[in-house]
Amino acid sequence: MENVVLIIHLILALSLIGTVLLQRSEGGGLGMGGGGGATGSRPAATAMSKFTWALAAAFICTSIALTLIAASNTAGSSVADRLGGAPAEEGVPVPDLGDSLLPPSLGGDDPLLPSGD
Repeated sequence: MENVVLIIHLILALSLIGTVLLQRSEGGGLGMGGGGGATGSRPAATAMSKFTWALAAAFICTSIALTLIAASNTAGSSVADRLGGAPAEEGVPVPDLGDSLLPPSLGGDDPLLPSGD
């Protein structure tokens, strides 16, 4: 079921891209062109614009359907459940660093640390 909705979704996406690119530019989308203001009016809805709105509505419906399908497939499980690994062993020794957060020096003078002079 998910694959069918996904294929329909992809076809709708490509169709929507095609219909938007085929529409005639009005020239006022970016504020260009003369007129506008109180004298300008919206052009009548053409068949192409109605078809674009129908494709957009169908695209949104398939998006919601895919979201619901994905949510129902993962209901009751979390990412931690899917990792499947056992929890860390409790017998692993942890070195005691005392009050210092830095590991002890491995011996010798460390050239990267400032000297105490």
